[in-house]
Amino acid sequence: MNDPTPFRPYAPGTQPPYDVPAYLGTTKRHPKQALHPLPQTITETYGPTFSPKLYPPSIDMTVNTTGKPALGERIIVAGTITDENGRPVANTMVEIWQCNATGRYDHPADQHDAPLDPNFHGQGRVFTDENGRYRFTTIRPGAYPWPNHKNAWRPNHIHFSYFGPAFATRLITQMYFPGDPLLAFDPIFNGVPDVHARDRLIAKFDLDTTEADYALGYRFDVVLRGRAATPMEG
Repeated sequence: MNDPTPFRPYAPGTQPPYDVPAYLGTTKRHPKQALHPLPQTITETYGPTFSPKLYPPSIDMTVNTTGKPALGERIIVAGTITDENGRPVANTMVEIWQCNATGRYDHPADQHDAPLDPNFHGQGRVFTDENGRYRFTTIRPGAYPWPNHKNAWRPNHIHFSYFGPAFATRLITQMYFPGDPLLAFDPIFNGVPDVHARDRLIAKFDLDTTEADYALGYRFDVVLRGRAATPMEG
């Protein structure tokens, strides 16, 4: 079913621009000419669809076929996905991907001189429930160097993507951790001009999500559109 609520524009500065001079990768990737809107057809708005029957509402990314525990600090991430009016976005697929505790992705393109963990692959999918809630267990990712500028390091972060009714409505963002000293130096995080919007990218430690003698808990609530929207990658 189409949502009849009209889309409210994002507040200026709450979303990252296409060109962020401090983030050198945007220089070659951002459009050099004005964008032309393409009207969506039924093909873009109704498919392909993803069934929550294929994925559980909660997963443990530290559990794998080897039967051995993943290395690093175990954490739980939970939150709610809502629209601009606070209505839960139910039955939407949430994709998660991240590096391991040493700051290395389980991907051939990552040649960072840090060890891989054969018991942690850093990827998973969950669906929100009828109240827009999601939850997963993982390992706190490590920082890692990247060739953007001298002595550049990415803060600890987890990548998310959210699928609406179709692939064309997919949104992508990153979640950061409170108190990370690298946030002040990261051009991707600071590419969002509005400081209050940037803060919406930082998860909050949550004692209610924390499980005693098992894992610390963090909340990452996401607003998909409107003036209070979570910043998303262009």
